[in-house]
Amino acid sequence: MIDDVCQIKSINEKAVKEVKSKMLDYDILIEISDNFKMLGDPTRIQILYALARRELCVCDLTAVLNMSQSAISHQLRLLRTKNMVKFRKEGKMVYYKLADEHVVKFMEMGVAHATEKK
Repeated sequence: MIDDVCQIKSINEKAVKEVKSKMLDYDILIEISDNFKMLGDPTRIQILYALARRELCVCDLTAVLNMSQSAISHQLRLLRTKNMVKFRKEGKMVYYKLADEHVVKFMEMGVAHATEKK
């Protein structure tokens, strides 16, 4: 016998109606899912974590992560498509930082959840 499912079928119509009325549009669900997919890669998490500490140029990121510039640039390009990072040019240098406070909160919550004691 499975203990983590209902033993009888009994639907609380009021609860179902309330939750259904507050469900997100499918397009928003897709966007959220895509954002979480971006967070599903350890290299991208490392980049975001580093950029949560401070703005860095691509060369700095290659040194921090001990990876090639092309590998870092590829991951940054993916993160830019989901508006998780943004960049600015200063002469011949390109500096990256997290796009906004939402990305900072993603990282903070992810670290807190991964390190919490069960």
